[in-house]
Amino acid sequence: MEAMLDTEVKETSATHGAYRKLREMILTGELPPGQKLKIEQLRGFLETGASPVREALSLLTSDMLVERIDQRGFRAAPVSKCNFEEILMLRCGLEETALRKSIANADSAWEDRLVLRHHHMKKASQKGEHDFEDAHKAFHMALLDNARLPLLLRYCSQLYDLNIRYRYLAAGGSSYKKRDINAEHQEILDAALDRDAESATRHLIDHYRRTGEYLSSQMDS
Repeated sequence: MEAMLDTEVKETSATHGAYRKLREMILTGELPPGQKLKIEQLRGFLETGASPVREALSLLTSDMLVERIDQRGFRAAPVSKCNFEEILMLRCGLEETALRKSIANADSAWEDRLVLRHHHMKKASQKGEHDFEDAHKAFHMALLDNARLPLLLRYCSQLYDLNIRYRYLAAGGSSYKKRDINAEHQEILDAALDRDAESATRHLIDHYRRTGEYLSSQMDS
């Protein structure tokens, strides 16, 4: 029984490791949109068994980052301008709802958490892209988590990840870098701390739409 439990723990750990690595490679474009994901190749690359890779790909299918190709296998989910604009529309609508609810539930614990997440994000921006991305998502999700609506937050988190792919694929241009992202985040934070739902949601949606307009301009239809 103990040996069986050890095997199950190892398989779960291997699946989790494969999932995290493949997810990162898809989000950053290291595995390009539409690329076939062959289990034998991936297991060699990840140095793990076929079963953890297959299970990880199934989890990523639920995340909408991987697609099944009939019965022939998997591929990294394709991208399109239409898909990006749908993601942007849904993010704006759902996150406005979540942020308004967060502010309606505002308390000192949430405000302290927001300030801390914002501080970590600013520090991470000086360290490198990977550190920043994790801290950036933590800040944006902290804005919403006081809504206390788990299903809504799950959708918001998933849409954030789907959006990241497009940012990595298209956000290298100089005009994108001219924006003062730190100032935009500060505006959102200040309005949230003031418990001004109108201002906070306006700044948040403007922040997303500025990014969206740029990324959309970099893509073909």
